[in-house]
Amino acid sequence: MSRRKNCYDGLSADYSRPDKVEEALATKLIRLGEQIVARKESSLPAIGPDYTPGTIEEENREWWPTHCEALRQKRGDILTGEYRDDLVYFCQDGPYRGITEQGEREKHWWALIAQPGVTMTWPIVMFWSEFVHFEWAAMDDETHETIAKGSVCWVRRGHRGGCYFKSEQLTFYRDVYAPDRLLKLIGG
Repeated sequence: MSRRKNCYDGLSADYSRPDKVEEALATKLIRLGEQIVARKESSLPAIGPDYTPGTIEEENREWWPTHCEALRQKRGDILTGEYRDDLVYFCQDGPYRGITEQGEREKHWWALIAQPGVTMTWPIVMFWSEFVHFEWAAMDDETHETIAKGSVCWVRRGHRGGCYFKSEQLTFYRDVYAPDRLLKLIGG
């Protein structure tokens, strides 16, 4: 059996625990997340000698902490910007095609998992070429209960391509639809 290691080894920040990252690093990650979203090309770039699976995987590793911090900081604009306009999203409420079909539903999910007093963690993240697999849990800061969890696979063609396929299993334990006061906290 191979020795287990922290999935965040070699990444710029560790989001496997509910601990906050240092403020300067969090600010840097948000800026980088904005820059990465701006690099997305209008057409999905081809994988080939000029854009290799290795390059894409490196970019996905650089992107990952920006995604986590964007969710913790309720940056719906960055989160939406990570998707391609022709996203295909498989989940129990889906499938959804395009970024508008799932928008109404997803804003409730984001509002619930990023609400005040709840901290997101991503204990597992794995990378292979354009595939990013992760598991997440949203935990109540006071009671330590898991209010929601999920297992997700993104197919993300690096910074140039963004996410064009997402498959997710979500489980919400406490709420399913967010009240208006929480929806207003999610930007974008």
